[in-house]
This record gives sequence, structure tokens and C-alpha cells, in this order.
Amino acid sequence: MTPTSADVPEEAKEAEQEPVIRVAVADDQAVVRMGLRALLDREPGLECVGEAADGAAALQLIRRTRPDVLLLDIRMPGMDGLATLRAIAGDRELSGTRIVVVTTFAVDEYIFAALQAGASGFLLKDSAPDELAGAVRVVAAGEALLSPAITRKVIGLFGRHGTEPVEGLDTLTPRERELVAWVATGRSNEEIAKELVISPDTVRTHVSRAMVKLHARDRAQLVVFAMRAGLAIPT
Repeated sequence: MTPTSADVPEEAKEAEQEPVIRVAVADDQAVVRMGLRALLDREPGLECVGEAADGAAALQLIRRTRPDVLLLDIRMPGMDGLATLRAIAGDRELSGTRIVVVTTFAVDEYIFAALQAGASGFLLKDSAPDELAGAVRVVAAGEALLSPAITRKVIGLFGRHGTEPVEGLDTLTPRERELVAWVATGRSNEEIAKELVISPDTVRTHVSRAMVKLHARDRAQLVVFAMRAGLAIPT
């Protein structure tokens, strides 16, 4: 007898409805691309839609496949990762693709430049497989993948560069400004809520409103705006 929809467990129905996160990989080393593809393809809910060996090929791949997330190496021959980031950020048609920089170099200059260019997060190439899968899911959901250590480096770099005007900052309420400053520490909504003794939904609401007012693409860009403006947690 052919099973009807009523015979299918609710868990299975939910699994069938869950959208697959489509991921592209750009790295000049074939063995790295192969390893990332293998890790992605064995993870439920993730699919590798293609590979590229340099930035120019990565742009062609993104335009053809429109992935949700691009895992991008910084150092590549020809068009490198930073140039690729800037090209994607400058093309409104590609705005749906979030970018995670996957690199062996946790160097200040790369972190600073990649965040400025539009990266949503960073991942070292020696990260564990579950970290890779988790990073893809976090960034696909519109969150920033910024560890506290990386956030501290970026705060220090912006401190040396001084503050800049940020369009829309004056439209934020005092509470929104405060929560944007908390976001810039690299904490999650749940961690911020615990610090302020409010609900995560309240944090999420204020942060979302601030992102709309500042035209921030995602939380990573919100962090950049907060640091440019010199926003600090009230003491």
C-alpha cells in the first residue's frame, strides 16, 4: 500500500520542507576544494553547487548558480579573495550570497580588509568539520561569524583608524544604539539578553530595526558600522 501524507511522521515532513543551503567553494588548491566539497555534501541540509580556483571563476560560478554561501580563500592567484569580495559587494544581483572567508591566515590586515569588503565571517582551514557546517548555517541565516578573538582584533584596528560618520546613525533610538554596541562585541542575541536581563526576542527586534535603519546587509556589517561610529557599551 502506498503511504499517504497522514502516514508520514511529522519529523519527516519537517525534514522534507527544510530548505537546502547551497554552497560554493573558491580556493586555488584542488585538495582543499575537494575536502570542503566532501564535508559539505555529507552534511544534511547542505549542498555544494560548484568550485572555483580563482576569483574570476568564482564570480562566474556565483552568477551561474546563485549560492546562499560562498566559502572563499583570501590568497589566490590573479583575482584574489579581497578583490572577489569587493566585486560581489558591488553587484546588487549577487547580494543574496553570504561570504565566509576560509583561510590559513588569521592576520589583522586580512580580517580588517575582508570585513570592510563585505565578508560575513571567518573560518580557519584547520577548523573541525562540525565548525565548518555550523559556520555555513550561521551565515546563511544572516548572522555574523565573528569569534570574540577576531572581534577584539577588529576593535583595535578601528580604534587606530578613528571614527567616521555612519549614515542613519542619528535615526537610532538610545536602546538601538546600545544594542548595536553590544553586537559589536561579537556576542549572540542570547548572550546579550543575559547581560541586559531582557529576552532574546527583545534583542532581536531592536537589532533588526537598527539593521534596517543603517541599511546593514547582516550582523557583520552592523559590527563594522558600530566600530566606525565608535559606539561603546555603556558603563
